[in-house]
Order: sequence, then C-alpha cells, then structure tokens
Amino acid sequence: MLAAAVGLAGCTPGPGVEDYAAKIAEARAEKDAAFQSSPDSPIPPDKKNVLLPLAYYPIDEMYAVPAELEMSRDRSRLQIPTSTGKLRDYERIGTLRFSLKGTVTQLTAFSEVGQPLSRLFVPFADETSGTETYAAGRYLELDPTVTGIYVIDFNGAYHPFCYYNTGYDCPYPPAENRLAVPIRAGERLPETPRAAR
Repeated sequence: MLAAAVGLAGCTPGPGVEDYAAKIAEARAEKDAAFQSSPDSPIPPDKKNVLLPLAYYPIDEMYAVPAELEMSRDRSRLQIPTSTGKLRDYERIGTLRFSLKGTVTQLTAFSEVGQPLSRLFVPFADETSGTETYAAGRYLELDPTVTGIYVIDFNGAYHPFCYYNTGYDCPYPPAENRLAVPIRAGERLPETPRAAR
C-alpha cells in the first residue's frame, strides 16, 4: 500500500484529464493514510502528529507541462552525494526540455546504476528550497514512454524520505537540476502561524 501511495504522489494525471484536481487530492489523501498506518512508513511514530497530513501547495495545472526527452548519447555517469554522506552512482538517461510559465528550462533524468530502468528519477531544487520546501530538494518520477514526450507535473513533486527521518539515505539534486525559479507546486514545508495566509 505504501509503495502504491508514493507512486500515485509522484505520477499524477496530466492537465485536461477529467477531475484532474480531484485525482491529485485523492492520491495525496491515500499517501497520508499510508504514511499514518503502514509499518513501512518513513515517518517515526512520534512525528506523525506533527508531519501529517503532509503540506502541499494548491493544485495548479500551470505546473503540469509537456516535456521532450533528449536521450543521452553516452549515458554519462556521476556520483551523487546523499544525506548520509555517501556517494551513489547514477547515469544520465537524458535531458527533459520544457517551458514553464513562459520560461524555457530543462532537467536531467537519471537512473541508479545497477537498478532496472523502471522509472526516470528527476531530483530537483529550486528557489523555494530551504525556505518553503525541504532544503535538500524534491523528487519527481516519470514512467518511460516510447514517444519521448512526457508530462512533467510539479503538483506531484515530493520530499525525499530523509525529510521525515534522518535514517534514510537520499541523493541530493546535482547542480544541473537546480532551477533558478520558484516551483510553488507539490509538497512543501508546513506553514508556520506567522507565515500562514
């Protein structure tokens, strides 16, 4: 159940889908329920009352955009530092190019070396990192397509498990995936009473 809930949060329906916002809201509720009750929950029991329900930006279809994946010719590898001080080996699958609110940008899609390529891993940081969202960035995961056309839906962006529990080993977004714009979509830090609107 936990894996399914996390997957729903990371892969949401694209804009134009009937009941788009309702489907995302349902996926978020399922993730909260899984994190609350699953024995595999990354949230320690003494933090559940603080961290649940998870905090999100309002659902905004403007943050769900088409992207074209330009495959990497050499599948170059890099070692990505993690939250526990380790290095994990990844390879670049390709570059996702897209336009977000009129700004052309890109993110690199990765796969961990030695793991089956079941989904594209897209870690990123942005101008909200460290203030409105987790300082170490957020993640997206995309199912591979035969066309090379994807929907990057930042409404499905989520915090890595190390945000909830320092016992997890989470890769940091590399420099090439640090966006110079704020991405106010997806999971965020809880608003403090002072910051509440």
